[in-house]
Amino acid sequence: MSTPRPVPGRRPAVRAAARRTDEVSAGGLVVRVDDGIAVAAIIGRLDRRGRLRWSLPKGHLEAGETTEQAAVREVEEETGIAGRITARLGSVDYSFAAAGRRIHKRVHHFLMEAVSGELSDADVEVTEVAWVPLTDLPGRLAYAGERRLVARATEILAESA
Repeated sequence: MSTPRPVPGRRPAVRAAARRTDEVSAGGLVVRVDDGIAVAAIIGRLDRRGRLRWSLPKGHLEAGETTEQAAVREVEEETGIAGRITARLGSVDYSFAAAGRRIHKRVHHFLMEAVSGELSDADVEVTEVAWVPLTDLPGRLAYAGERRLVARATEILAESA
């Protein structure tokens, strides 16, 4: 196998290896019952193409926080609803590129019972918020990992009923 020869007047291409960064976030599925129907608070954010993408509320852990504390805080910040954790749903892992870095993110999710608050999209990171029946979430949520967590939450809620 031969080595590529340099082209006169052209500098050789140098590829910088993307640095990998690991991040941890937490969030959850906060649920309440309205007229006998279980509904969950979800958030909508605009993606880079300007499309509204619905997802579960989540965000970074702050210094000294546990994943549970961060999940409760993030759900309330992004939806206006204070929740109480009733079960661990699991984690979702994914990677993306940003600012020349490869970011691997793990998001820990919890099932929560809505305790207080009013639905609000006051958080600057959130475009819309909505209460959506659990049965409608698979068709509304943008990400397969979160749809799997909703299926798990539905099982947990059926077992406790």
